[in-house]
Amino acid sequence: MAFRVPLVGEVRWYGIAFVIGFMIGLWIVQKVWKHEQLNQDWYDKLFIYVIIATIVGARLGHVLFYDPGYYFSHPIEILYFREGGLASHGGTLGIIIAIWIYSKRVTHRSMLWTFDRLVLPVGFVAALIRLGNLMNSEIFGHATTVPWAFRFLRSQEWHLPPISEMPCHPTQFYEAFLYIFTSCVCLWLYWKKSAYKYQGFIFGVFLIGIFLSRFFVEFLKNNQEDFESGMILNMGQLLSIPFIIAGIWFIYKAWKDRGKAIPEAAAIDDTAKKTMHQESFSKKKLSKKRNK
Repeated sequence: MAFRVPLVGEVRWYGIAFVIGFMIGLWIVQKVWKHEQLNQDWYDKLFIYVIIATIVGARLGHVLFYDPGYYFSHPIEILYFREGGLASHGGTLGIIIAIWIYSKRVTHRSMLWTFDRLVLPVGFVAALIRLGNLMNSEIFGHATTVPWAFRFLRSQEWHLPPISEMPCHPTQFYEAFLYIFTSCVCLWLYWKKSAYKYQGFIFGVFLIGIFLSRFFVEFLKNNQEDFESGMILNMGQLLSIPFIIAGIWFIYKAWKDRGKAIPEAAAIDDTAKKTMHQESFSKKKLSKKRNK
């Protein structure tokens, strides 16, 4: 049995998913800022840096990685965001550059310090964007006979050979699930294990979780560009490898330096303990007054 993706008029599902994802991300990062009692101005500026970097980086990533010849011949079309064409790897690179500038000009702390906090909700954002891809009938998988396969009615590619209207893997769902799982692990590491004390550890887990997921799911996807047909690994997989290696390095480095918790994190833990002690003392005092 195959599911039918409904025909939807002019609803921009990708854009809706993008906006909802960013709202969730803002809420989670705000909780982190409150927990660590960080400068509110840093938070406000981080939002601006990330929004601009994600959109510009994702667009330029698609232009440079997937079809540079066409866009260099038609440069004005680089600005045609509404026609699609955003690359997650480009968005990631854009954010890395933006955080480098942000760290130099705003926080004066290391990039890893920012990334350990910023990546906490990113998996949820990426998952919602993939669900937007699902609603737009784009970036789906090979034909299959699995019972949860989808018929992507809105896609021109789905009607043509070699797919020829056969049910296909809903790879958007696969990626969305794995991205959500990655963010849940990162949140657990932050809130339950205080892993932010070990600079780069959460960021390393995030990179491995996101890009290893992308690497394996790509084996089930149809190629996005014609030039990928003769490649052993497609462009998405090749671009994922450096991020996976970087993630392994950050985890190794954080584990190696695990005895050197950053001072800010230790101060946060001390503050939290004092606050909990004061709240507990206040409750006991209030309880005694009521008993009297």
